[in-house]
Amino acid sequence: MKSFKQSLRRCVLPLLSATLLSASAQAEIVLLDRIVAIVNDDVIMQSELDNRSAVIRAQLSANQTRLPSEEILNRQVLDRLIIDSIQLQIAQQQGLKISDSQLNETLEQVASRNGMTLAQFREALIAEGQDYNSAREQIRDELLLTQVQQSSVNRRIRVSEQEVQNFLASEQGQSAISPDYLLSNILVAIPEQATPRMLGSAERKALDIFEQLRKGADFAEAAVANSNAQNALNGGDLGWRKASELPEVIATIAGTLAPGEFSKPVKTSSGYIIVQLRDKRGGQSALVEQTLVSHILLKPTEIRNEVQTRSGIEDLAVRLRNGEPFDQLARQYSDDTVSGSLGGDLSWTQDGQMVPEFEQVMKNTPNGQISTPFESRFGWHILWVRDRRTQDMGDEMRENRARFSIRQRKFNEELTTWLREIRAQAYVELKI
Repeated sequence: MKSFKQSLRRCVLPLLSATLLSASAQAEIVLLDRIVAIVNDDVIMQSELDNRSAVIRAQLSANQTRLPSEEILNRQVLDRLIIDSIQLQIAQQQGLKISDSQLNETLEQVASRNGMTLAQFREALIAEGQDYNSAREQIRDELLLTQVQQSSVNRRIRVSEQEVQNFLASEQGQSAISPDYLLSNILVAIPEQATPRMLGSAERKALDIFEQLRKGADFAEAAVANSNAQNALNGGDLGWRKASELPEVIATIAGTLAPGEFSKPVKTSSGYIIVQLRDKRGGQSALVEQTLVSHILLKPTEIRNEVQTRSGIEDLAVRLRNGEPFDQLARQYSDDTVSGSLGGDLSWTQDGQMVPEFEQVMKNTPNGQISTPFESRFGWHILWVRDRRTQDMGDEMRENRARFSIRQRKFNEELTTWLREIRAQAYVELKI
């Protein structure tokens, strides 16, 4: 909560302004703002209610949604302001904060999604008559609301291993983990009462198309020129499909292809089909490149400044080049106490687990080699790439997706319960 806002809200009486009228100096009392609700240690002002209602009204109009009466809209908005106030007070009690850097990063993402720079986004808001600083603080509050909900609700949720396995075995779970295929097809149709001669002619045509494709013909062009399917003029494009959404024969063919491959002609009840798998996502296997890596970390401290830290890491690099054991130096000098106690071992890592600077050096360091010193936001590192492998993480990723799906469902259910509880426990006094 902002100190100015709190000092303003904690006024017992509404703010009043006296305006001098005429030569007689008669004073007329003009109402500038007033309290519409007291919520625990906070208050909600009429100006806040009016401003939020105006924003909601504009959003509904932009979406061509019929507006409720002003009374109903204001009641809905006030209920939302009350529950937001309760959550923000809980966030304050828990010591949760959104830093300026976090806020700026979010604002840049919002601007980017709208095809703007942050400066352009700011100018666009001002051009629409909105106060940029108010919009900025509103986004900070929304981030804080998300943070307090995650903090308070997640601790109430437990996902058992049995729930994960039950989900994976269910129809919903099977659908969630089945692969998506990006497919195209070519159909050489045959009549319902096809003669052997007709069948032979269709087969020869399909084989001729297949041979053209093998020699490098474009699949989409071949579909436009030869396919009898409804999607022929789209280059045979079937789009992204779940295996469960496909005819069994096409799903079976797709499961045998690698992205970019196409099948031999296959006879179906409709004719001879050739299927191309253009891309694939999800599914049972997930091959991941992993690196077995160790590191030594030195970071500046109260007794070792930046220059001394860099000098220290360079001295360790010299000692490593002279043949001193990496694990021994890591145990003795590394400021990463967890990995340092293990001789610098970080075990098998993969993309996304380390900071960008670390991952870049790790990728560029040959297998079995030790890197030169480099800096990240954590300090100065030396790393040792001990081995590399390709690992199928399919089972682990499927379980993680199942666990996430279950947790998300429980979170939505538990959030409703939690909001109801904190609203019931709060002191709320309406002034309108």
